[in-house]
Amino acid sequence: MGERPAPHLPGSPAVKAGRQVVIVAFSEAELLDIACPSDVFDAANRLKAEPAYEIRLAGLDGRPIRCQSGLSLSPQVRLDQVTGPIDTLLVAGGLGHLEAAEDGRMIAHVRRLAAASRRVASVCTGATVLAAAGVLTGRRCTTHWADAPRLARRHPEVDVDPAPLYVCDGNVYTSAGVTSGLDLALALVEADHGPAMSRQIARYLVTYLQRPGNQAQVSMFLTAPAPEHALVRDLTGHIASHLDADLGTPALAARAGLSTRQLTRLFDTHLGTTPGKHVRQVRTEAAAQLLSTTDLPLTAVARRCGFGSTESLRQAFVDHYDTPPSAYRRTHRSPQRA
Repeated sequence: MGERPAPHLPGSPAVKAGRQVVIVAFSEAELLDIACPSDVFDAANRLKAEPAYEIRLAGLDGRPIRCQSGLSLSPQVRLDQVTGPIDTLLVAGGLGHLEAAEDGRMIAHVRRLAAASRRVASVCTGATVLAAAGVLTGRRCTTHWADAPRLARRHPEVDVDPAPLYVCDGNVYTSAGVTSGLDLALALVEADHGPAMSRQIARYLVTYLQRPGNQAQVSMFLTAPAPEHALVRDLTGHIASHLDADLGTPALAARAGLSTRQLTRLFDTHLGTTPGKHVRQVRTEAAAQLLSTTDLPLTAVARRCGFGSTESLRQAFVDHYDTPPSAYRRTHRSPQRA
């Protein structure tokens, strides 16, 4: 039997006063940082979320916002016109985030509106603006992996974690690069209206059924094509999303409802390797990404990627890259960390 078709969502209803969602954008914003969350909230409205979301795009002066792609968006409201109470204040990211973070008017409005909001969120480098406004002081946050070192240097008062897709610290939510804003918005809708609505939206948007917030950003860099076999594809996705879980062959076989012999045969047929070797390779490649883009100590890298000890991590690196992890880090530092 084939999969059930995705649900049909009706047209957007006229939204009554409800949960006010204000998306803050600036010149050279990333269009997807705006579109991903707004489309998730709109889909919730079409599924009769109650109370509904009242979504507004806000800019500093009301003029069209030129996104980094060259397209322009017209904000519905100026920032000085926005008043509370606000349900969700969300700051987009983009190439213009550094200039926005140095604009005193922008920062004053974000600080004012954050104080009037039930929850505050950012997508990608929007975290830079929240940090400049003091919203992230003393909090754990994330941002795009490539910008995390710079954010940590500029704001030592903020605990920057470059690994997760999104982080919740109190009522402040931060997410990683670009499309992780979709995962964050799904999590916000789930918190408001339950998992059934969140999953229905994910199906309609033809996206992964909500990647967990603690999934490493690095899993997106494991570039092998997805296996055609549905069961193997599910297992490889589970492995990439749960690196620090029990991924032994018996545990994976139990998840798939197979014997260990059947599972090993499937992996050999579709991946050309054993489950154990595949798990070790994925963990090692994820660790390599963390080593080249973060300053996490080896113990933290080993723990996040599911290695029982730094010695296990070292042995995996020697086998896979013919070099120990410390040497790999020295020779593969990203430009922003060099």
